Amino acid sequence: MPPASDLPEDDRAALERRVDELTAGARSWTALTLRQRATLLGRVRHTVGVAAEDWARTAAASKGLGPTHPLRGEEWLSGPYAVLGGLDGYIASLDRLARGGSPLDGVRLDTAPGDRVRAHVYPAHLIDSVLLSGFTGEIWLRPGLSPADAARTAGLAQLRPSDGGGLGLVLGAGNITSIPVLDVLYELLAENRVVLLKVNPTQDALVPVLERALAPLIEPGFVRIVRGGGDVGAHLTQHPAFSHVHITGSAATFDAIVWGTGTDAAARRSAGDPRLTTPITAELGGVSPIIVVPGPWTDADLRYQAEHIATMRLQNSGHNCIAGQVVIVSRDWPQREAFLRALHAAYADAPERPVWYPHAAERVAAVAAEYPQAQHSAHGARLLVELSAHDDPRALETTEWFAPVLGVVELAGTGHEFLDGAIAHANERLAGTLGANVLIDPVTEQALGDDLDRAIADLRYGGIAINTWTGVLFATPALSWGAFPGGTLDDVGSGIGVVHNTLLLDGVERSVLRGPFRPFPRSLTGGRFSVLPKPPWFVSSRTGAAVSEGLTRYLIDHRVGGLAATLAKALGA
Repeated sequence: MPPASDLPEDDRAALERRVDELTAGARSWTALTLRQRATLLGRVRHTVGVAAEDWARTAAASKGLGPTHPLRGEEWLSGPYAVLGGLDGYIASLDRLARGGSPLDGVRLDTAPGDRVRAHVYPAHLIDSVLLSGFTGEIWLRPGLSPADAARTAGLAQLRPSDGGGLGLVLGAGNITSIPVLDVLYELLAENRVVLLKVNPTQDALVPVLERALAPLIEPGFVRIVRGGGDVGAHLTQHPAFSHVHITGSAATFDAIVWGTGTDAAARRSAGDPRLTTPITAELGGVSPIIVVPGPWTDADLRYQAEHIATMRLQNSGHNCIAGQVVIVSRDWPQREAFLRALHAAYADAPERPVWYPHAAERVAAVAAEYPQAQHSAHGARLLVELSAHDDPRALETTEWFAPVLGVVELAGTGHEFLDGAIAHANERLAGTLGANVLIDPVTEQALGDDLDRAIADLRYGGIAINTWTGVLFATPALSWGAFPGGTLDDVGSGIGVVHNTLLLDGVERSVLRGPFRPFPRSLTGGRFSVLPKPPWFVSSRTGAAVSEGLTRYLIDHRVGGLAATLAKALGA
């Protein structure tokens, strides 16, 4: 029986038809072999490529970025580019399983601190070393699991493709256009569930594009897409046909789904009686740290990493669950003042763009009222707050502002002392456990040696980026994406479970992405070598829009000439 709700009868009937269609589609999905599923995803790969230009253009327009805006390339990378990477990863895993192998075939395994198995999953192919030159990615499994455990369980539900997982409900994110699609793919492949995707109203304009991009999954009844606000989401989460719910959003929305609202929610919490009885996973964001480890930085390093940090906050106008929010810097670093000058300049000089997400402007105003000393830029649309010893840091450290607001916190020490203190501060003072960023120069990294990995093991975040941004980790779907384990229905934090994870590994604890501290040609002077100049996702990149489009088009057509032209453009960044 469909649930009682306040939706108009016609709307309820339309949703019921979608549920019925998925119920029929679930039977067809479980009848597909692994090779048929890989072939099907290949068809999706084609339709995503065909829709990519409309996808990026529609997403940019919905965020107020015109056809000549320098940051419109963000919508290529955070939309079709990320989805194409996810599809390629899943196709490769299905192919290996269909041949009687494992998704871990050819993947190097070793150990990380704390009795953890570490799988070196990126780069997976030679071209990865070109597209993200100097980057490597690892998935760390939970303590106590063995390499044999990892090999035996890799593939998740695709180890038993005929065992259906029922119907899944995905409540899509409203900020990044690849999120709902990647979440749908994970439900299909990690759990063998056909999926109803309810898009966030901020992405309504994209629905026709997504319907074309996902047509090979929609036609046989494996996916359905619906629009609607909170009333539609509330109706669907109470529908008995769904065996699982996944949401990307806020902890407040999660709590409303699980516990209800008002006095009813408080009573249910007290009694341990959640309103939602269907299993749920979630990715809910948090306050992400940017730990700046003091060391001998050149003037060029200071400018480059200041632009890097500005990107971590200002990409998508700060409307990211993984946007860096609190910079942790050493007050004893001799270059602290020079670094802060560079940071203020980079933050103020970044291209202006609309603050487009609902209620974000009000949140910026609230931070301005809390911290009158904040530096205003972009005509007051963005804030940078340096906290003194006399300021109350709680507003910046415990609220995910989801807006162009960046804070700076100073701690004592250098070397081990600073790094340990910064990690403790991030673990204990900042809300959430989704992603953390660490910037460290090659000389300091070498001096720390194995202690850097020990420190990373102590950092309780589901995604950790070293000399890069966790947003790049998100867009590298071979890696897992989700909160550090430990979230519960009663205290969800940054969420429960993971997505992406195209090798379909079980027992995931975190992913770690490592990048070069310096771009080419300065990468020749030490640290990880890279042929990449300033990355195209930097908000300060002069060629970012063209390069982002070119990289996506290469994933679509694999034309070497086009890639060469794109890399030549990148040299002008």
